Amino acid sequence: MKIAIYSLLLAVFALCAVAVAPHKAVVITYPNNTPDRIVNEAKKAIKAAGGVITHEYNIIKGFAANAPAKVLEKVQALSTEYNAIIEEDQIVTVNHNGPQ
Repeated sequence: MKIAIYSLLLAVFALCAVAVAPHKAVVITYPNNTPDRIVNEAKKAIKAAGGVITHEYNIIKGFAANAPAKVLEKVQALSTEYNAIIEEDQIVTVNHNGPQ
């Protein structure tokens, strides 16, 4: 009986581990002439896949998200006319070590 319970728990644990897709922190930007509906479709796809929009930009047409890698392929394919640029979200620093 104990073996059956342990086997069941192990199977449930394995399913949970496989079901949770790794998320990536990304910044997705579009050309300025991209219709809002394209950007909104991308956000909707990310949310439907369990992702989160972490920031919406005003100066550029785009947003930051934490999303499963698989949905990023879908976002890229949403529009061939208005290509999404998907980059890893990371900290950028400037270090000046040259002559003064």
